[in-house]
Amino acid sequence: MIVRIMGEGQLRIADEHFTTLNQLDDELGAAIEAGDDERFRAALVTLLDEVRKVGTPLADDELVDSDLVLPYAEAHIDEVRELLTEEGLIPLEPPAR
Repeated sequence: MIVRIMGEGQLRIADEHFTTLNQLDDELGAAIEAGDDERFRAALVTLLDEVRKVGTPLADDELVDSDLVLPYAEAHIDEVRELLTEEGLIPLEPPAR
């Protein structure tokens, strides 16, 4: 899966990381639902850090459509709330390619 972090670039994420990413996404969603800005901020930073850790950056000249776009680390809770789907930010299953 190709993930774009707004303002940073794209990373390729192997399917084997979906379980961990979905757990972090669930924590983020719970913080948003609770309206807990401090918890939200920590959950967003943790999710983005994990994506950076497990992802392989794409070269700047590699043009690939993103399967998923994640907000930048400084995004406001309301901005991220608008990006959520029923599955959160991360789909439950990796997209078929």
